[in-house]
Amino acid sequence: MKTRSLSILIVSVTVLILAFMFPSHNEAVQELDYQKFGSIAIAVVKADYPEESVTDYKYLGRKKISAQEEQDSFQFVVKENGKEKTVVVTVNHRTQDDKFISLVVEEKP
Repeated sequence: MKTRSLSILIVSVTVLILAFMFPSHNEAVQELDYQKFGSIAIAVVKADYPEESVTDYKYLGRKKISAQEEQDSFQFVVKENGKEKTVVVTVNHRTQDDKFISLVVEEKP
């Protein structure tokens, strides 16, 4: 009986350690989701600034807009005529099936 209890304890501790060491399935799915929309954002910035170099890229995060819609935001630093400018791309998509809804590109001072 003692051996069985010890085995259960070891398995429980191992599962807890693994749960903290590796991201949850939900976080992994969200990362894959934002990579999909990040690729769209990168393509749009390259199309809007074809002759300019993009010097930095940052994922700003996800906001829930409604029960059916989420928004991912991406920040780029573009070097245009020797001056750096910040460009923020927001991509809205449906929560249920990750279908693209809209995209907004804004230059920040």
